[in-house]
Amino acid sequence: MAPVLSAPVLDIDALLDDPQTRVIVCCGAGGVGKTTVAAALGLRAAESGRRVVVLTIDPARRLAQSLGLTTLDNTPRPVLSIDLAQGGSLDAMMLDMKRTFDEVVMAHAAPDKAEQILANPFYQAVSSSFAGTQEYMAMEKLGQLRLEADRNPDNPRWDLIVVDTPPSRSALDFLDAPKRLGSFLDGRFIRILAAPAKVGGRAYMKVFTTGVNIVTTAMTKLLGGQMLTDVQTFVAALDTMFGGFRERADHTYALLSDSATKFIVVAAPERDALREASYFVDRLDEEGMPLAGLVVNRVYRVSAPGLSAARALAAAEELDDIENGIPSNGRSNGSSGVSESTAITQALLRLHAVQAEIAERHQVLAKRFIAGHPDIPTVEVPAASQDIHDLVGLRAVGEALAGL
Repeated sequence: MAPVLSAPVLDIDALLDDPQTRVIVCCGAGGVGKTTVAAALGLRAAESGRRVVVLTIDPARRLAQSLGLTTLDNTPRPVLSIDLAQGGSLDAMMLDMKRTFDEVVMAHAAPDKAEQILANPFYQAVSSSFAGTQEYMAMEKLGQLRLEADRNPDNPRWDLIVVDTPPSRSALDFLDAPKRLGSFLDGRFIRILAAPAKVGGRAYMKVFTTGVNIVTTAMTKLLGGQMLTDVQTFVAALDTMFGGFRERADHTYALLSDSATKFIVVAAPERDALREASYFVDRLDEEGMPLAGLVVNRVYRVSAPGLSAARALAAAEELDDIENGIPSNGRSNGSSGVSESTAITQALLRLHAVQAEIAERHQVLAKRFIAGHPDIPTVEVPAASQDIHDLVGLRAVGEALAGL
């Protein structure tokens, strides 16, 4: 079934070819193919002459396999098996949350203070698993990549950064990460741990200290004395470098809202995924973020769009009647069974009916979404017959994104 979208068409090639496009952020619900779309965009841009780095935050590590790399880590790795005739290049990497956090600490703290933080057991736990750390570090890494790209404006290492966001509804949480980190460090609990000595006034200090002692005594029983000491040491050290955290986060937030950044929302043609896409679109609009458009990924299409599911099933049943000698009057001539060729034809008709039904549902859902967001440029990507696991598959996805 051919696409019947009435929304403006998302012109992917124009987006990738525009030198003013410096960052593309792919966001959407989990399981909709963001990683594949991000890799396909990066590959198509690189083979068109752009210098591209793709940053994935997907823990499934599918990107490395698709690009022909054995592994991805926090260091950009060149993808060599691509067409470089147009002068482009492609690097790929996967966010290492803890290593990125370590880099932030070393960049913003004095050497002795950084060493103290990195050795702190509480920091080692927080840097790997604290809620929001992944999103904040994704922003930090994006800022680092852009800073490196801007060091030599006449001959940049990269002129396009493609970001694959976390696979969940929290995919836009990187917009809130600086605020959440600020709330954490500015919270009453953290202030009690970090700065009881800053409170002025002897009488108040006495009352405050008594309250702190009660809290810390209870926490010591709960966490253990050493754990509490680790927490206090970590918070005190982190507090000295929080200004650097906020400054970098504000810089990256400004980068995300800049006109050189484009967001692409990726969705599958299913009710829940499109509902999440609507959430992303509305949230980006609220934040004033530049939305390029929507990719409806893995859309079922059929080779004979004029043959509906109902007609295909009816034809299969009619073949049954003909083979069994049952004319239109419903009276049997006594023969029974079906030939092998008829059985194959019936199986194909029934398979077509299943695919046609799915394709019809996909189109209904996509049209419903577009009716609610008629001004958003959109492109459909047909469902692949097999998993995308190499550059050939990624090129096919890139061509579909470009409407070819």
